[in-house]
Amino acid sequence: MNPVVHFELPYEERERIAQFYRNAFNWQTQMLGPEMGNYVLATTTETGPAGPLKPGAINGGFYGKSAQMPEAQHPSVVIGVDDIRAAMEKVRSAGGEVLGEPMEIPGVGHYVAFYDSERNRLSMLQPLPGSGQPQPGA
Repeated sequence: MNPVVHFELPYEERERIAQFYRNAFNWQTQMLGPEMGNYVLATTTETGPAGPLKPGAINGGFYGKSAQMPEAQHPSVVIGVDDIRAAMEKVRSAGGEVLGEPMEIPGVGHYVAFYDSERNRLSMLQPLPGSGQPQPGA
């Protein structure tokens, strides 16, 4: 079984979205630089080297809306997979559409977005061991 390991929300103004979730829910945020696409990490639960300490809890992040990205820039969940290429084939075989090729997120793993059979945008992550992301098969 492949678990949900992360969530993503788009932003138009990253300082504004980070401040909102800090103030409304006491989440911690970390602003990453242009080399990481100005992504904002959101920590929603206590986390250790292997990921969230509380079973079922996940962390997430915020990405900037962009005309160059796939059209569905909406809230999304990220599903952890052991083998991203095999998972891409399973998504296609099940009637989904993979959006491009996996991209490497330095120190985290390989990531690719997809549409499910109902055109909901989600994504998959094959985490690197020791990245702090939950390992799907563990």
